[in-house]
Amino acid sequence: MAMLGLSGVVLVGCGGGAAETSLSKRPAAPSAGAAVGGPKPARVPGAPPTMAPGPGGLTPVYERRTKGAEKVVALTFDADMTADQGPRAARGERFDNPELIATLRRLEVDATVFMTGRWAEEYPEQARSIGGDPRFEIANHSYSHYAFASPCYGLPTVPGPDMTADVQRAFDAFRDAGAVNVVPYFRFPGGCYDDAALRALAPAGVTAVQWDVVSGDAFAKDADAVAEQVLDGVKPGSLVVMHCTRSAAPVTERAIRRIVPELRARGYRFVKVSELMSR
Repeated sequence: MAMLGLSGVVLVGCGGGAAETSLSKRPAAPSAGAAVGGPKPARVPGAPPTMAPGPGGLTPVYERRTKGAEKVVALTFDADMTADQGPRAARGERFDNPELIATLRRLEVDATVFMTGRWAEEYPEQARSIGGDPRFEIANHSYSHYAFASPCYGLPTVPGPDMTADVQRAFDAFRDAGAVNVVPYFRFPGGCYDDAALRALAPAGVTAVQWDVVSGDAFAKDADAVAEQVLDGVKPGSLVVMHCTRSAAPVTERAIRRIVPELRARGYRFVKVSELMSR
């Protein structure tokens, strides 16, 4: 049974001992056998679009829209928190970024938040608010934010037999928080995956979502540099990866204040991943 039938970031270095690793070095290319831009299965009208399984039934992988020249772009934000970071949160470290969400609302930007289940448990009111706002949709970034392939920036690794359960636990956390707008998409922590992970996740019924534009906001201190990296990389149909984790991506909100008006001036419209995938 697909996970969503039951239930209705890596921020590189988070919990993994590689805190100074640049996000721009995250592996974005799919492994051999991964299906990118493949056919979409028939779906119920109004349901979030998904992709058909890849060769051998592997979980499909989506990176960006490649058809047409319409100026649409999907901004995505990883809300990262690993399963073992509770003590750090208790000491006052903030893994959320309410100012970022407020700015996206003020600027009227549709976006997709890839949330870990542990983040939803730590900030249930925010998860419910994000998941109840029609401008946003919540996608799955695992429960634990542990790696699904190794090596992956020093992150602990989820055993293959436990991968589906880890993802299901995240969907359960979203449901328990009261989030409504939850979509059947999954982002691998660290962007790290292989065919074994794609095979292990097949029972989940999710589409894995990567990106083609890396913002470089992880541990960045220069908002303009982040903005310029995004502005230089975006093209029609792009999918941008950013973060909603205040302690480890502190300049993202300021970068958004520049990115959004400049892309709009170029004629771009902001869409959620579900809309990008459906076009």
